[in-house]
Amino acid sequence: MSAPRKAACVGGGVIGAGWVARLALAGVDVAIFDPGPEAERIVNEVMSNAERAYARLHSAPLPPRGQLSFAPTIEAAVAEADFIQESVPERLDLKRSVLAAIDAAARPDALIGSSTSGLLPSDLQEGMAHPERLVVAHPFNPVYLLPLVEIVAGRATAAGTVGRARDLYSALGMKPVVIRREIEAFVGDRLLEALWREALWLVNDEVATVEEIDDIIRYSFGLRWAQMGLFQTYRIAGGESGMRHFLAQFGPALKWHWTKLMDVPDLDEKLVDRIARQSDEQTGNLSIRELERIRDDNLVATIRALAARRGGSGWGAGALLRAQEDRLRASARQEDGVGEPIRLVEGEVPEAWIDYNGHMTEHRYLQVFGETTDALLARIGADADYVAGGRSYYTVETHIMHLDEAKRGDRFFSTTQILASDEKRIRVFHRLFAEDGTALATAEQTLLHVDMKAGRAAPADPAVLTKLAGLAARHRGLDWPETAGRAVGEPR
Repeated sequence: MSAPRKAACVGGGVIGAGWVARLALAGVDVAIFDPGPEAERIVNEVMSNAERAYARLHSAPLPPRGQLSFAPTIEAAVAEADFIQESVPERLDLKRSVLAAIDAAARPDALIGSSTSGLLPSDLQEGMAHPERLVVAHPFNPVYLLPLVEIVAGRATAAGTVGRARDLYSALGMKPVVIRREIEAFVGDRLLEALWREALWLVNDEVATVEEIDDIIRYSFGLRWAQMGLFQTYRIAGGESGMRHFLAQFGPALKWHWTKLMDVPDLDEKLVDRIARQSDEQTGNLSIRELERIRDDNLVATIRALAARRGGSGWGAGALLRAQEDRLRASARQEDGVGEPIRLVEGEVPEAWIDYNGHMTEHRYLQVFGETTDALLARIGADADYVAGGRSYYTVETHIMHLDEAKRGDRFFSTTQILASDEKRIRVFHRLFAEDGTALATAEQTLLHVDMKAGRAAPADPAVLTKLAGLAARHRGLDWPETAGRAVGEPR
């Protein structure tokens, strides 16, 4: 199932606005209903932050942003939607009444997801005429950046609905995990709740402040969890003998009275005041929107760093981003090389790319051109699966010309022109442009196809050569780049 054509979001708070952004930036038109007087402002502010984050996150061309509209009623919002996401406050009576209204007004084939963080889908389904199309789809904040969504079926949910939901959320670039049976708070929040209870006790007993606890998490196991989770982290802690050794060594500690997880301190006024005061001190003068942008920048940097692992195929959330970018490139709304070079990579210059002169440092140009080459190879079928089969194109020569400066926050895009090709070689000419069309740099490269098992050059697969030949034929009518073949230092 592809991304929906039209969607509706009922509820425009923190989570609902995040869903709006996730959908709209996937090219989906979204109708929004929220009776709150500040809903439109909140949605637009979250949307602005999401667009800022996506400019840093994605290097593949995004689809045109979906249109947003604010509906006066639930019925008007959901009437034409293929998919509806409910994100109203966590009150069972409210959710039931809202879901019943959605169910009565939505098209019969529309899928309905609830963002509840703990209510059972079977309880939510009471009062619905068509409960078989409802699933819990519990996201994590910010919805537009964190890819996980927990999918939970109720007793009345049709088996096919779960599959439809998994496909739909996957098409939005998310990582759906189907929870095997109904359980309050599902899995993610149950794990978080255990940590949260212990943290409250540590503050209550004045063992640590809220900032110290946050530091302990973010400077240690939080970084490990971000890319490897819990069990795989502990598997490594077991050394060469693995998880069995880890459990034998540390399992007995579970019987020690280290934690108070079966209890929780009274959240009386004194403890609430202490936590609130310490949190205010930790935050300082940063506004909520500034904190969101700091959070988003950190998540983008982490995910993009993970995307560069394993030779560029990615790890964890980074591998998911790579797969989503491959889909975006494959569905880019343009004809390959018809009358112009192919536009393959786009993005925004992050702060980490800036050198002491205040502009993009030299090796980042090579990085962008390398990603452009990777995108071209994926376009002709020489992708990660092809490489896994033991064949790949190697870049054997590169000539970069730096034409203008790119500064932090500048948007850019790259294009590729096929200059020549045969069964073993590809000669390409990349161009890097600022968003306004200013030429920033060019790179001429020669790629050689290699049989990695044999360790020598070899003809590419016939299917790859067919796609390459078609693309090269379309580029023969293009003007020859003025600097193609230019030697280093040669006058222009």
